[in-house]
Amino acid sequence: MSQAVAALIGPNAVIQVAKALDAVEGRSASTRIFGEAGIAHYLERPPETMIAESDVVELHHRLRAGLGERHSASVSWVAGHHTANYLLANRIPALVQHLLRTLPAPLAGRILLQAISRHAWTFTGSGRFTYNGLKPVHFTIEDCPLCRNATTQSPGCTFYVATFERLFRELVSADAHVTETECAGMGAAACRFRIDWA
Repeated sequence: MSQAVAALIGPNAVIQVAKALDAVEGRSASTRIFGEAGIAHYLERPPETMIAESDVVELHHRLRAGLGERHSASVSWVAGHHTANYLLANRIPALVQHLLRTLPAPLAGRILLQAISRHAWTFTGSGRFTYNGLKPVHFTIEDCPLCRNATTQSPGCTFYVATFERLFRELVSADAHVTETECAGMGAAACRFRIDWA
């Protein structure tokens, strides 16, 4: 009988949260929250390969529980912004970036989303990523790992909002704005986002 393979997520989901926690709340908060999530070892030796989705789910639970929704959202925003910077510096070729900046924004946005969709498994794990529209763009993450089994008072996917907003502002339109319009943490069927620009 075959055994199910555990879902994986890229290491930036913990590396950048650790850096953001250090910057926003201090190292003691990082040590406490990563310890409560059972992944304190990542602080001493940041992962270099894909990590268990369950580690990311637990980290975001502990982040909200330890800091409250408002402060955890601030940390997630910084982490998402840094993740986008990492992608721009290491994962999106300079030639592709140049090409996207020269295209009309709706076309550049469509191409960028196609590329993101092909690699969505690296940040959604077992969740499902879909998108539609040209302007505004809408994307959905079903079974989102950031708020899975969570109950929140406000949208809980600030990490994704910050990552997408930074990428779109850099590669599509300088005034791109991303909003999470529905969140599974608040009882929605899926986490839904809107990207628009002037």
